[in-house]
Parts: sequence; structure tokens; C-alpha cells
Amino acid sequence: MRQVPQPHPSRITPFAGSDVVVGVTPDQPEVVVLTAASLAQAQGGALYCAYVDPARVVEHEFPDGTVRHSDLNPDLADEDQWRAREADLTAAIRDLLAGSPVPWRFRYLAGRPDRALTHLARAVDAAVIVVGTRRPGASGRWHELLEGAVGTHLAHHQHRPVLVVPTAVVDWKTPLEWH
Repeated sequence: MRQVPQPHPSRITPFAGSDVVVGVTPDQPEVVVLTAASLAQAQGGALYCAYVDPARVVEHEFPDGTVRHSDLNPDLADEDQWRAREADLTAAIRDLLAGSPVPWRFRYLAGRPDRALTHLARAVDAAVIVVGTRRPGASGRWHELLEGAVGTHLAHHQHRPVLVVPTAVVDWKTPLEWH
């Protein structure tokens, strides 16, 4: 049986001067990227904003954290669709971080979000990975039930700390509604 490397003090990436990887999604609350940017600024590192497209598959991983990817179903491949998504996300991040002193880069990744973010964090030697909590509402609960929470998968399958930014909170004074 293959021995999996476990968290250990020798594997800690010092926070000072280290980069931050943040998972981004379309229509994600701004607080996730802004929190990651604040952390990157405090650490004196760069910010890597990564969108992971689960409808695409990795063909090759490069040492800088970029990937060559293709559509899961080559018969339905639409290069313009993913390039438009990449342009939209890059523009949204550029607008959000306008005036920020934090240097940032965008990475369009493919496959499972936890694996893709882990690969990028390893490639850039990031000290921490930042993700938001699940999407609010029934679709978010359904998605999490089927695929699990990205933050949970990250925390259990790689050695870097994971910062999970709340995107919606529960009012503890109001009784919960179960749907």
C-alpha cells in the first residue's frame, strides 16, 4: 500500500512572503476574493484566482500551475464558451481588485475542484487555499450532497491550511426551516 505524505511541521509553507490560491466561481460573493486578497497582502505574496471547470478534463499539468485541458465530451466541445467564461471571470476579478496593491493571476483549471486547487497550490507553493462556503439555497445543498464540500475535500486530501470564507450565515435567533 502506498504511503500518503501526512501533515508535518517540515511540510509547512511559511506564510510570510507566500502566495494564496483562491477558488472562484461565476456569481460568487465578492467577500471570498477580497478576503483572499487581504490575506495575500498581509503575507506579502501574490494571489492566484482559480476557476475549475468540471466539464473539462486535464490533458497536461504544467509546473507553473496552468493546465492544458479539453472538453469532457469532444463532440460537444465549444472552445468559445470556455474562453468567454475565462474572459468574464478575469474582467470581474480585475474590476474587483482595481486599486489593490496585490499582484494577482488568473488560472482556468479543469476537473475536480479539490484536485485542481491542490495542484495549483503545490505548483506555486502557496501557504493557504481559500474557498467560499457552498452556494445558498436548495441547489447548493443538492450540489454539496452529490459532490461534497470543496473545503472539506481540500482539508482531508492535502496538507495546506484551508480558509473557508462564509458567504451566507444563519440567524441563530430564527428557527431553521427544513425543506
